[in-house]
Amino acid sequence: MQSAVTWPDGKSFAFTIFDDTDDARLPDIKLVYDFLTDIGIRTTKSIWPIEGEKIPLIGGSTCEDPQYLDWSLSLQRAGFEIALHNVTYHTSSRTSTIRGIDRFRELFGHDPHTLANHAGCDESIYWGNARLSGWREKLYNVLLLNRHKGLFQGHVEGSPLFWGDVCKRRIGYVRNFVFGGMNTLKNCPFMPYYDPLRPYVNGWFASSEGPSVESFSQTISEAAQDRLAVEGGACIMYTHLARGFTSGGHLNPRFRLLMERLSRMNGWFVPVKQLLDHLRNKPTIHAITMEQRALLERRWILHRIRTFGST
Repeated sequence: MQSAVTWPDGKSFAFTIFDDTDDARLPDIKLVYDFLTDIGIRTTKSIWPIEGEKIPLIGGSTCEDPQYLDWSLSLQRAGFEIALHNVTYHTSSRTSTIRGIDRFRELFGHDPHTLANHAGCDESIYWGNARLSGWREKLYNVLLLNRHKGLFQGHVEGSPLFWGDVCKRRIGYVRNFVFGGMNTLKNCPFMPYYDPLRPYVNGWFASSEGPSVESFSQTISEAAQDRLAVEGGACIMYTHLARGFTSGGHLNPRFRLLMERLSRMNGWFVPVKQLLDHLRNKPTIHAITMEQRALLERRWILHRIRTFGST
């Protein structure tokens, strides 16, 4: 298990958000980030660097929109991390994926430090049933009626969607399992970790449940915040800040109240990459064992069953 973590500057715990760019459009998403800026919480905002050519399952603005790009660059200057959510909102070939990552580097000055796979992209890497091993993979396929079996091929050599070698060279961390409870580190005490069975990803990280404003607010309730501080843990909330966090030009009041309360606590509020680098704290990343992998997979499967699906 993870030993007790010492947080910088005498902080009691760590908190951040990985925000999927699904449905993100100005000005609503700007309202959320203006609020986070004002309360001193710096997080991670994913983007799509290139515009897609097809109708998306789930869409949103891309960095080919000049206003959205200018705003994304202003976020980076303000201390937020800009991350990748695949290169656009639908499936991309290897050539398009490389073009998108090149474009990300042109725009933001570096390759993506963190990535979260997008549900609408079949080039997602080690996704669907490929996230799991042994009987957990078989159970997953049964639960999803084999809908995801072999669907995601970013790691499959010989596929036109393969880009695993590029991921290995150019992406630092990739999101995997999501769990209930605010203390992500408690559920995944090994993160960030390397999985020898999934060698194209340099480092994996987990997250806490909160895809909607309702589930987000439930996970970071007052009691959960206090518990996180007592445990000295770390929270990486995984969400879609463009979905219901604003209405009619105003922030959701429960979200506002909880985040303002959290910001007044003795937390370390930094983007995902900075948090993971601190947890790693050594040149060689932890290689997960078979037993540790099985533990995470069991926890995730149980969480999916309890919540009737999560990301």
